[in-house]
Amino acid sequence: MAILVTGGAGYIGGHMVLALLDVGEEVVVLDDLSTGFAWAVPKPATLVIGDMGDTAALEAIFANHHIEAIAHFAAKIVVPESVADPLLYYLNNTAKARNLIEVAVRAGIRRFIFSSTAAVYGEPIVNPISEDAPPAPINPYGRSKLMVEWILEDVARARDFSYVALRYFNVAGADPAGRLGQSTPNATHLIKVAVQAALGRRPGMDVYGTDYPTPDGTCIRDYIQVSDLIAAHLLALAHLRDGGKSLVLNCGYGHGHSVNEVIDMVKRVTGIDFPVRLAGRRAGDPAMLVAGAARIRNLLGWSPRYDNLQEIVHEAYEWERKLPSITAKATDAARKG
Repeated sequence: MAILVTGGAGYIGGHMVLALLDVGEEVVVLDDLSTGFAWAVPKPATLVIGDMGDTAALEAIFANHHIEAIAHFAAKIVVPESVADPLLYYLNNTAKARNLIEVAVRAGIRRFIFSSTAAVYGEPIVNPISEDAPPAPINPYGRSKLMVEWILEDVARARDFSYVALRYFNVAGADPAGRLGQSTPNATHLIKVAVQAALGRRPGMDVYGTDYPTPDGTCIRDYIQVSDLIAAHLLALAHLRDGGKSLVLNCGYGHGHSVNEVIDMVKRVTGIDFPVRLAGRRAGDPAMLVAGAARIRNLLGWSPRYDNLQEIVHEAYEWERKLPSITAKATDAARKG
């Protein structure tokens, strides 16, 4: 039996593929390579280049592989872009996910792990945020993800189907073994942007908003190391295999760092100063998002190993330093092949 990983050629999905292969699972990856990379999918996994909105492609995957469960990572994730082009987000994140779920249910697949987001909470009244806090997303990205949670909830009531929706806070860092990291050139992740600025691959960086109601005026986020996040996915898979009920769980450490704190850490870790420009707030950015993480610890036994901002930044920096040579080798191999 195999696990289908949508978006498995990307940053977070790619780490899921590595973790599944590490424990001996059979893996099938579906990715349209719009932001992912074929070279990021290790040989033992099967890569299918395609779109989760393509019913025929999904039906072929389910017919040709014994898929036991789906780990669904494929999505668009840029909040300002979602504000500017909401229909794109409702198509890609919601409508296509609905299609994936429908075809999976028809194929008899009963286990589903969903990459949701802390953006479903909007501007929370209290931080850390409990899963019991009412969802109130303030941007189309968060709304598009919340809609998928609702679809999963309704399908689980109607069918023999169970799911775990993991609400990510800010994912950061890289595989501690150095096999993978955030590789999209124009990614908007703060640590990625700051590390690129330190390496001279960006002409400095912008800080969007310095007048938030936080100690230093910049946004505060809960930065979870990517391997800790993926460990939660493996626990979710085990939970579903054991017949566990559907769950919605936060994935974060329960404490946050401001934008200024992260930038200072990048400068300290790299030993490089770089220009930082102050800009106005971006549409759709809440002031603070910090996870209430007791439920995932209690229900799944999740125990993070990499809760250290300095190490997270160091991993991201080391990955960014070697990324050009990795992509060059991949390009050369593709040209020769």
